[in-house]
Amino acid sequence: MALLLHSFSGSKLECGTDEAGRGCLAGPVVAAAVILPIDFECAKLNDSKQLTEKERDELRPYIEKNAIAWAVGVVDNFEIDNINILNASILAMHKAIEALTPQPEFIISDGNRFKPYKNIPYKTIVKGDAKYLSIAAASVLAKTHRDEIMQTLHAQYPNYEWDKNKAYPTKAHRNAIVIHGKTPLHRLSFNLTGEKEFYELKKAAKKSAKANTKKNKNQLPELDF
Repeated sequence: MALLLHSFSGSKLECGTDEAGRGCLAGPVVAAAVILPIDFECAKLNDSKQLTEKERDELRPYIEKNAIAWAVGVVDNFEIDNINILNASILAMHKAIEALTPQPEFIISDGNRFKPYKNIPYKTIVKGDAKYLSIAAASVLAKTHRDEIMQTLHAQYPNYEWDKNKAYPTKAHRNAIVIHGKTPLHRLSFNLTGEKEFYELKKAAKKSAKANTKKNKNQLPELDF
């Protein structure tokens, strides 16, 4: 595993931020912001998606103990439906950054979309959670804190198996929505059951078949001599 970089800007108070739960069908989107000391070392730290649940759970207390500052921001499903998931993800990042003490001098954000926070300079970095320690740390904290939330919510709605799927669009989760209906925690602006995808594919297939039929009709028949 390649060692992750300490800093993009060179600032001692550079903050990395990332979110978890953007593609889920229910529950909040959760973001974390982390400022690490310049001498922070952790060979095991990587993009949270590349780590096992056990590895993430082990890294979380180490990050929280050794960071200069860390914080988590949460945006619920109602706000997600109201402002859309991209804006909600950025809002969660802003909430996390706002809770940091001290405040960062520079922000690096995973992905390619971010909005200015106050007057602090920032840089978006595609796959930043696999390049920079602070973003990787933020991805681990965002993921573990969100998983913890979904474990708690699972106790309220056990039929949806959020303890296993964390509300991602698995087949089991979508089948549970069909059988048991939506909960107050589901994101109503999302394609909850996958039916839209099915009908869009069916519509595209019909359109393609119709175009091929028309094309064949316009072709001259082959002549036998």
